[in-house]
Amino acid sequence: MKIHAYGPGDAGWEALAAFADSCSWAAGKSMAAWMRSGNALPWERAFAALEQGCIAGYCTLAARDCVPELPYTPFIGYVFVAEAFRGRRLSQRLVHAALAQAGRLGYTAAYLISDHAGLYEKYGFVPVDSVPAPWNPEKTETVFRYHLLPVYDEAR
Repeated sequence: MKIHAYGPGDAGWEALAAFADSCSWAAGKSMAAWMRSGNALPWERAFAALEQGCIAGYCTLAARDCVPELPYTPFIGYVFVAEAFRGRRLSQRLVHAALAQAGRLGYTAAYLISDHAGLYEKYGFVPVDSVPAPWNPEKTETVFRYHLLPVYDEAR
């Protein structure tokens, strides 16, 4: 299994959008719409877990998430693993790939919004905020933070 990062316009960007659009998770359609909107910033990425050329899962690293007015950035979002590939720690590998990219970009923290208690804490995320879910204000989403260590460029 290999994790591949796609930037806006890269070969594979549209194939990943098509996969997200047709996956079993309703939020995949939202990810596909974002990818096709042309609004992705040049540094934003969509990560795909690939097994023999087949997409097994994905996540994103983006400036904003589902609650755009929050003062945090960047966000890891749309973490999804197809049913046939679950139980192989792919979500962990996808999240770590996104965290590594955030570190390479110079960020000292990355954020994630979820209603899954106990899932992201095991990866080192800590809760820092809670917000009403945009799709249902009666539900609460937790904003998690991951502290990134600085990446030093030894060529300097």
